[in-house]
Amino acid sequence: QVYLVESGGGLAQAGGSLRLSCSASGRTFSTNYMGWFRQAPGKEREFVAAINWSDGRTYYEDSVKGRFTISRDNAKNTVYLQMNSLKPEDTAVYYCAADRNVYSGLLPANLYRYDYWGRGTQVTVSS
Repeated sequence: QVYLVESGGGLAQAGGSLRLSCSASGRTFSTNYMGWFRQAPGKEREFVAAINWSDGRTYYEDSVKGRFTISRDNAKNTVYLQMNSLKPEDTAVYYCAADRNVYSGLLPANLYRYDYWGRGTQVTVSS
């Protein structure tokens, strides 16, 4: 079993920054992609960013390109999401996700690709 724990959420003003972290633990942790998704009240969970664990390739949802940066520390089994120039519409619960490093044929932006999920961390951006 793999456990994902997010941290770093909180309250920020519009134009401000927050950095989310997600630490993975588990005896046999092995992943191909880790990603961040978010869910605002009354909305479906949506893709934010993903990173290839081996080569560091990154993918972003259009609305966060140029503002958010996903990165990883393989030695610490941790993925980060640096969020700059925050907007009120970024307000949501942010979830970390990891796949099982088994071929699925699903794109990194597809939430059904991911097998493990954290409990989420709240990000609130005030105007």
